[in-house]
Amino acid sequence: MAEELYFLKTNPVIAKINLYNKLCREEQSALTFMNDDQKTSLELIKKKVQESSIESLTKEELLCLFSWFNNQYQPNNEEIKNQLFINGLDLFYEIPANADVKKFQQILSDYEKISQKNLNYILNAESFNQFLIYGIFYTSLIQKEKREETILSDYLKSDNKTLYSLAENQFNAKTFEADPALSKYFSDLYDATKFYKGTIIKLDK
Repeated sequence: MAEELYFLKTNPVIAKINLYNKLCREEQSALTFMNDDQKTSLELIKKKVQESSIESLTKEELLCLFSWFNNQYQPNNEEIKNQLFINGLDLFYEIPANADVKKFQQILSDYEKISQKNLNYILNAESFNQFLIYGIFYTSLIQKEKREETILSDYLKSDNKTLYSLAENQFNAKTFEADPALSKYFSDLYDATKFYKGTIIKLDK
């Protein structure tokens, strides 16, 4: 089954208070979603959230928390988002489980190789923004083949010539067949983060 992709912004200050208190208050409920030694895993998460930052959590720890919230408030997706936000995690965008996720991940993988940058599950906004612009360029080249409009790509091109060149070279290499519909994900994510300066978390589930 195809995975889903989730993109979150973080608020470590809010998490340090609200998420920590929630974990203490609802410990028995949270324990069920911890890996391996559940009590130790939960205590480690609480320690990181309070003493360091929510951004210091591993991908596996974040997924445990995400599963916990999802279980508590499903099937109300809006309430899941609201509760995550209250506790320092802003789920601002998601790509549903379909073939597009695999293609999005492939564009990311290709970008990492040609740019020699490793975009982990926790990203700074500037690095993520550069990848998104590359993705906008890459998908715009597919759109041009189909004679579709590429307004955002045309607007960004003059200030990002190196990224455009990377996308053009990769597109001409034809490493895989991408869908022009992918452009919506890149443009939506770009619009949601272009003025954001904090940390972004990318989780697949």
